[in-house]
Amino acid sequence: MSKILIIGAGGVGHVVAHKCAALPDVFSEILLASRTKSKCDAIASSIKTRLDETIATAQVDADKVPELVSLIRDFQPAMVINVVLPYQDLTIMDACLETGVHYLDTANYEPRDVAKFEYRWQWAYQDRFTQAGLMALLGCGFDPGVTGVFTAYAQKHIFDEMHYLDIVDCNAGDHGQAFATNFNPEINIREITQRGRYWEDGEWQETEPLSVHKPIEYPDIGARESYLLYHEELESLVKNFPSLKRARFWMTFGENYIKHLEVLQNVGMTRIDPVRYQGVDIVPLQFLKAVLPEPASLGENYEGQTSIGCQIKGVKDGRDRTFYIYNNCDHAETYREVGAQAVSYTTGVPAMIGAKQMLSGNWMRPGVFNVEELDPDPFMADLNAYGLPWKAQVDVPLPHEYAEEK
Repeated sequence: MSKILIIGAGGVGHVVAHKCAALPDVFSEILLASRTKSKCDAIASSIKTRLDETIATAQVDADKVPELVSLIRDFQPAMVINVVLPYQDLTIMDACLETGVHYLDTANYEPRDVAKFEYRWQWAYQDRFTQAGLMALLGCGFDPGVTGVFTAYAQKHIFDEMHYLDIVDCNAGDHGQAFATNFNPEINIREITQRGRYWEDGEWQETEPLSVHKPIEYPDIGARESYLLYHEELESLVKNFPSLKRARFWMTFGENYIKHLEVLQNVGMTRIDPVRYQGVDIVPLQFLKAVLPEPASLGENYEGQTSIGCQIKGVKDGRDRTFYIYNNCDHAETYREVGAQAVSYTTGVPAMIGAKQMLSGNWMRPGVFNVEELDPDPFMADLNAYGLPWKAQVDVPLPHEYAEEK
């Protein structure tokens, strides 16, 4: 039994808090903190109503290390689960080092003033966490997160060598809004408006934003137009599985979403540099975030499913083989369980499982790690146990072109 501090009270924080509170034998005390305490209080009220469990709440500015240090020292948790904006990863890691507690997040650090998605800033903490005897687990959501665990499972059980990896992410849900993002609008739009990037033949290849796309068939959903993006787990996966000749990430977007996004880009609303307006500097994308629907508010009328998985081609015992491993998650079912839509759920549940694996000792070791560096088996078992059951297809045709194996 361990005390934990969860920082962040958005849609993902809502799910993490509910799923941790449902396991009091693992998470004995929970403190949920955010810049806006009223959001934490609303989540605490929901947990009390749904689970008859009590969690504590607090206000903290995650940009300020002294505030974080004071809160951690006062509560004395075993670890911090970070589900705030990626801008704040480093301040929270600094606070964990100063106070001697373990760390977990769901998305890699990025600076506010440039949309760069790299692990190097966090990997640079390796020596400090190792010397302190502390663990930092990076990217323990779904993608990144479960996709890395899926890949590690495939390497452990299915392949001698993996050569081609395609991560495929479909949200076939309908929330009834003209335009809305399923997680933080600022982070979401920064991500998808950048140049595409994928790994091939030992180097990174770049594409114009959303210029490469094709229909991909998703289980129980059907064909959906899927766009090649750069996604952060590619960086760690090609590092940790050097046999990969190519690694790509695909995500679905509907025509309506693409149309709105193009207009917003054309009029400058996706810019991340400040614009002077009536004597005040504002960032257009941050203003856009303020007027778009809050992702946590989308759950009540959300219908349909998400489908996220890994499609892998490689060799076993000298023979070609393929492997498709995935999870489908239903928006309406997750709302009934925890009051959140499936995109928040598929990120929040793995964060809880990662914390559970660390605190149980299965994954606990000093240093900074991505999930694929750890034993996938106990995590895979917990996915089935806590709401994200997975399915797999071995040696089935996959919708991608491959160079002839030599």
